[in-house]
Amino acid sequence: MTNKLVTENIQLRDRLVLLLEQAQRNQQIMRRHQAIDLKFIAANSLRELIECIFDTLSESSQLDVVTLCLIDTEYDIRRIMVDLALDQAEFPNLLFIDREAELGLTLAKISHPVLGRFSSARHGVIFPKQVLTPASVAVVPLLRRGCLIGCLSLGSLHEGRFASGMASDFIEHLGSIIAICLENVINNERLKRIGLTDSLTGVNNRRYLERRLQEEIGRTRRQECPLSCMYIDIDHFKKINDSAGHQGGDEVLQQVALLIKAELRLSDALGRFGGEEFVVLLIDAGLSHALVVAERIRASIASQPIVLSDGTPLAVTVSIGVTELVAADRVHQIEKTAQQIVSRADEALYRAKESGRNRVVGAP
Repeated sequence: MTNKLVTENIQLRDRLVLLLEQAQRNQQIMRRHQAIDLKFIAANSLRELIECIFDTLSESSQLDVVTLCLIDTEYDIRRIMVDLALDQAEFPNLLFIDREAELGLTLAKISHPVLGRFSSARHGVIFPKQVLTPASVAVVPLLRRGCLIGCLSLGSLHEGRFASGMASDFIEHLGSIIAICLENVINNERLKRIGLTDSLTGVNNRRYLERRLQEEIGRTRRQECPLSCMYIDIDHFKKINDSAGHQGGDEVLQQVALLIKAELRLSDALGRFGGEEFVVLLIDAGLSHALVVAERIRASIASQPIVLSDGTPLAVTVSIGVTELVAADRVHQIEKTAQQIVSRADEALYRAKESGRNRVVGAP
């Protein structure tokens, strides 16, 4: 009897040791997961969060590939990236789609993580050719307020790493944290943009243009790439206000801003500089290319009347002055160079008005 009790005590002690070891391992795992959560939560910018998702997550979870696919119907997030000078080429694993349906019915309708073997037919959108092709995947939907905003996709070269039926509590929790953090940083960037946006036209304001111009001048000096500037003014705008009233003038400003924007690339910057004046920065574009774009803008506005909300058609034209950053500008401080390039574009605009309006004039 004594031997039996001793044996049972030994077995109980061994089992207790195993349970304590398991508890310690679980505690370590929980702490590691909490540390990951805190890194995501601590990200103060879109860049920090994106880098954290790809770098921290890959390393801490020993993943071979991680992709993040975001639904960006209005190009809002991509415009924020441009404003923040975030080159999408830096993040090949960051993907954008215009509509939820592009994920395919299988992925677009999920509300919980889906684990299993990689299938090019099912997972080709979220693991495109430019990233490593995994053997097994975990697709984690990113949901906010019941709406799908994208998906986080985890991939491993081992077929057994992610298999159907495996517990997915942690990655589901991870998806929730990342969705919240994405929403927060994007909303914060939007709030920053409000202070840099013209409330009437919805384009950038003078403060933004002046800051962006200095950033682009610095970049052109480092990378030796071209940069051009347009100064655009609506011809006879006082007459428009006098004949159509200030509301009509506001509508003209709004529609002219839209027509200008339609001729620009996503990487270019458009801002209302004051009154009826707009300034455009053409990134990686020399004077000859900028003159072509300026002529397209001028022709687009002059080609048909702007129709006001009350049905009144107004013939509207613009005059445009164009210049580019030149070698002589590189010897000055960035702030002075920014002033000079805007001043040269303004001088070219003055010549365009003096020579009859509704025309484009370039200045070296």
